[in-house]
Amino acid sequence: MTHTSDVIEMKVPAKPEYVGVVRLTVSGVANRLGYTYDDIEDIKIAVAEACTNVVNHAYEVNQTDNNMHLRFAVFEDRLELTVADKGGTINVDKLSNERGPVRGDQSIEELKEGGLGLFLIDTLMDKVEIRGETGVMIIMTKFLQGDEVEPNAQGISEEIPDQQ
Repeated sequence: MTHTSDVIEMKVPAKPEYVGVVRLTVSGVANRLGYTYDDIEDIKIAVAEACTNVVNHAYEVNQTDNNMHLRFAVFEDRLELTVADKGGTINVDKLSNERGPVRGDQSIEELKEGGLGLFLIDTLMDKVEIRGETGVMIIMTKFLQGDEVEPNAQGISEEIPDQQ
């Protein structure tokens, strides 16, 4: 069992202008841990989608505690990102069923209504869990691949000069 070495927590207003702040923060954390450029981009998109869901769906207009609660737990082999709100209980089963694959007969309007965001998060992250006791909590995990070569990558000849 690996223990977390660091936990970063943030509470930001559930407003569109703060989604970029969260993206920058998670990008910095993932970069420090040694994720690849592509993995960092995937993490940024997934976190931004989760935050946008909070901004668009979590709170009534005049609700007082309209914050996004974020937690980035750093492990040796993975990063666990939690995006949560206090917008009230939800039907997690219904929400999970709505994140299935995109069908060709769905209109763009249907996809924009939250379904595509969850599908995208599911696709970009290694593990996604949704809870809904006092609001929506999305827990996303991205494993750190280390120095492993990707499964579909070809062997690299030592004669090829470094492109950096």
